[in-house]
Amino acid sequence: MSMAEYKGKVKHIQDTPFGYTLSIIGGKWKMVLIYLLAENQPVRFNDLKRQVGAITYKMLSSQLKELEADGMVTRTEYPQVPPKVEYRLTERAESLLPVLEQLCEWGVKNQNSHIRHKEQG
Repeated sequence: MSMAEYKGKVKHIQDTPFGYTLSIIGGKWKMVLIYLLAENQPVRFNDLKRQVGAITYKMLSSQLKELEADGMVTRTEYPQVPPKVEYRLTERAESLLPVLEQLCEWGVKNQNSHIRHKEQG
């Protein structure tokens, strides 16, 4: 299904496949977390916090819980002291990785021209 099939028919974006996708990966942190997990899985909570940097512990916990509830991340808790929790992507989330790769390729193609444009303007 393509965007063209919805042209002129969209009353609510959430009713489209695009809207559904945004409901799963939208927001400031979810795609960042998926990207970091894809690069380094499994990843412990504090390691994710260090890699992201500017995110609060509460927000990181909330975003991971949402990704887990949406079937994008698995959380494995090990019964030890101190507690150890690891996160990894599910197959469902891994199916998004080609899309992330395309976004990265778009960034490679456009980043330098954007910087040049900002410097000129």
